[in-house]
Amino acid sequence: IWFTSQFFSDMVDHKRGPGFFTSIAGSCVLGSQFVLISGSYLAATFLWVLGIILWIGLTYTIFTAFTIKEKKPTLDEGITGAWLLAVVSTQAIAVLSALIASHWKQPYKLEVNFFALSMWLWGGMLYIWMISLIFYRYTFFKFSPGDLAPPYWINMGAMAISTLAGSMLIANSPDAPFLRSLLPFLKGFTVFFWATGTWWIPMLFILAVWRYVYKRFPLRYDPLYWGAIFPLGMYTACTFQMARAMELEFLQMIPHYFVYIALLAWLAAFSGLVYKLVCRLLVFLNKRGLSKH
Repeated sequence: IWFTSQFFSDMVDHKRGPGFFTSIAGSCVLGSQFVLISGSYLAATFLWVLGIILWIGLTYTIFTAFTIKEKKPTLDEGITGAWLLAVVSTQAIAVLSALIASHWKQPYKLEVNFFALSMWLWGGMLYIWMISLIFYRYTFFKFSPGDLAPPYWINMGAMAISTLAGSMLIANSPDAPFLRSLLPFLKGFTVFFWATGTWWIPMLFILAVWRYVYKRFPLRYDPLYWGAIFPLGMYTACTFQMARAMELEFLQMIPHYFVYIALLAWLAAFSGLVYKLVCRLLVFLNKRGLSKH
């Protein structure tokens, strides 16, 4: 309301604009938690509708603006892992849609399952488009330690939430005949998404070692680190759900141990946040004390 021009300027900016998709992902992930933790489908449905409205508005506003704006950055300056938040938001809607469809009765169960499937497929296609540009930027443009921002972990996280959505659709197939007829396709693409996300994990760890150890990039708290923690937690959840939906019990050992990696990453980021807040508080108190004297 007070900063309308800055708001829309950020929305159509190639670097800052994709961050707006977190509002969709956050709404739908919260809706999923309402279902899983408290069984509150009314709150989940409200957040689902909100997420869809935001998705329609932001998707077509941002990508239309990126297309028609006259001044555009070069590929290496304009694209980051944050672009994949568009995929994450799409798949977050697919996950919540599948959860709601499992509870609703006919005639709406069929429609919502079909909607979940459509969003899942669109999210997968969007990932292919975007990761092609990101990988091209990785391999054919100069890449400095400062370029390797934590949101690049969304390279993996987008595939993790895609795997979770596919697993939910597989779980819904007994109550949806058209999904049952697509089971080989659903299972194949779900494993495809999971395998792609898994490939990114060693690659991103190696690049992190290159950034902080070899290039000695300063390791200090940055709010962007939270963008790297969500993918770690999502990979844990998606592997657990995929193993259960496809009866791949040997994969259960991965989430059993990977959850601790995600928890340690969360604790590290939270500790960094607390440390930074304490430092700022001490600086503020010192300045206040000096001003009194």
